[in-house]
Amino acid sequence: MKIYNHIVGNIADEEWRTRCSEIDVDYIDLDQWTAQKSRFVVRGRGGKEYAVALKRHTQLHDGDILHYDEKSRQMVVLRLRLSDIMVIDLGALVREEPQTIIHTSVELGHAIGNQHWPAVVRGTKIYVPLTVDRKVMESVMRTHNIEHIAISFRAAEQIIPYLSPHEVRRLLGGATTEEHHHYAQ
Repeated sequence: MKIYNHIVGNIADEEWRTRCSEIDVDYIDLDQWTAQKSRFVVRGRGGKEYAVALKRHTQLHDGDILHYDEKSRQMVVLRLRLSDIMVIDLGALVREEPQTIIHTSVELGHAIGNQHWPAVVRGTKIYVPLTVDRKVMESVMRTHNIEHIAISFRAAEQIIPYLSPHEVRRLLGGATTEEHHHYAQ
């Protein structure tokens, strides 16, 4: 089995998008768990298996091209399925009294921690991946009715550029609806 060890390009680039429209493309769908890895074996939509061994800390993007062969008119493209991210903005909280800041922070930590939601804090924003249905997450946050915070939802692709690789892994690496069990050997 051939091992693919680099990204050729991305179909978001006009040159590649044009080539993509003229040849046979096999798409590989990656969940956000697999997309954080540098080594994996996956099956494309066409049924073929692909072994991937990229440099460590390579950040994959939707539309990355794993293989292109002009002669055989074949291309292999990665499709990332990332969950949206709940963004909790604490910006208004910084103008409050220390007691209010502490109270709100503990209350928010309890609300997120009680749900076992992974989170990344950057400045005055907390990023939480959707691990359950969006309506459920909205309901949990409404139920807690925490003052001085604003909640919105954004596509993970909009958030990733502002995070370090280890924060992306923490935020998206284990946040799928599938269960991943790791057993000690």
